Amino acid sequence: MHDGREVANFVLDYADKNGLSLTNLGLQKIIYFCHVWFLVAAKKPLIKQNFEAWEYGPVLPYLYRSFKEFGDEKITARATKLDPHTGNEVIAIINMDKVEKSLLEDIVSIYSRLSVNQLVEQSHVPGGPWYKVWHHDSRVNPGMQINNQEILNYYTAEERFYTLQ
Repeated sequence: MHDGREVANFVLDYADKNGLSLTNLGLQKIIYFCHVWFLVAAKKPLIKQNFEAWEYGPVLPYLYRSFKEFGDEKITARATKLDPHTGNEVIAIINMDKVEKSLLEDIVSIYSRLSVNQLVEQSHVPGGPWYKVWHHDSRVNPGMQINNQEILNYYTAEERFYTLQ
């Protein structure tokens, strides 16, 4: 499992190499779908932390804060994290094998073609994991966390599983 900041930097690097512009909102959704399809394909979470259901879809709060300063403008920086050995902030770099990298590149290539509105719409599908948390039946839902098992159950349903092309 990876830190979401590492995955974010991977996605941002991919976007830069391909002449794409990503905002915080778009980045959050692409990372969510990377997590979704990695979970479906590998049967293990891509990201250590759980996503939360926010108004515009699934969000990793610490990652949102990392790029909050960009608002709805293109992100031009990279996420950092504390190096436990030096105590310094360093750019978060993902360490993955070729299979994981290829899978993530395939997912990012598909979802990075969508507009922010399309990404939000895809994450808000009625009956989906975000929708169930956002429209929960109980009086309270602390943390509004989207459960990985719920993601896996929803996206592996026969009618929703589609091959990445």
